[in-house]
Amino acid sequence: MRVVVVPVLSDNYAYLLIDDASKKAACVDPAEAHLVLAKAKEEGVEIVAVLTTHHHYDHAGGNQQMVEQVPGIKVYGGRLDNVAACTDQLDHDNVFSLGDIQVRALHTPGHTRGSICYFCTQAGQEGVVFTGDTMFVGGCGRIFESTPQDLYNSLVNVLGALPADTQVFVGHEYTIKNLEFASHVDGSNETLRQMVTWAQEQKVQRKFTVPSTLKNEWLINPFMRSGDDAMKSICPGCTPVEVFTKLRKQKDSF
Repeated sequence: MRVVVVPVLSDNYAYLLIDDASKKAACVDPAEAHLVLAKAKEEGVEIVAVLTTHHHYDHAGGNQQMVEQVPGIKVYGGRLDNVAACTDQLDHDNVFSLGDIQVRALHTPGHTRGSICYFCTQAGQEGVVFTGDTMFVGGCGRIFESTPQDLYNSLVNVLGALPADTQVFVGHEYTIKNLEFASHVDGSNETLRQMVTWAQEQKVQRKFTVPSTLKNEWLINPFMRSGDDAMKSICPGCTPVEVFTKLRKQKDSF
């Protein structure tokens, strides 16, 4: 199992999920289909599926072109999400395969009602998860079609239940801005300070800030840490969901 990053649009990430043994690949959120197809050709792999995290145009906008360019391609998306050109609708915990890679759909409402994250595993390797706009490095997506409780649950109880060494591939390069906000609300976090310096160096060198890991997100992501004692000052006496809700409102205007 191998993941190739394909930057698209102004700050989006598309990906190729590659099974090297079969030379088959799935593409994640190919908003600019021609760039993803070109990268697949460069890698010498055949794209057989589209994994759509949610219906927004900057993620699903290339689906129709993928269908036109690749006869018989499967387009996966959440059953509740009205994904463009979708051929295979997914519910929580649906499982399918790409060669020897097992792909598990995780329903993660919050950013959209039918958002799906894709947890991918292969024997002998660390798992990877594609989180779209549900989880970012050091942050989370805005809430459009669901409730703060929904997104909190998706982050903490669904994605948070995956193994700590799971590699996290997110939907946008928002890392520095997210870490600036995280530092604002969690100023005594030494791991976070180190992460800010690293992310700034990556930007200078024109390098990606993906993948993160779930272990890393538990250490630096204030939304994941809503129940941590360090975050109680955000909303004294509040529940973790109330802390999360207040954090999300603050981030909306940060």
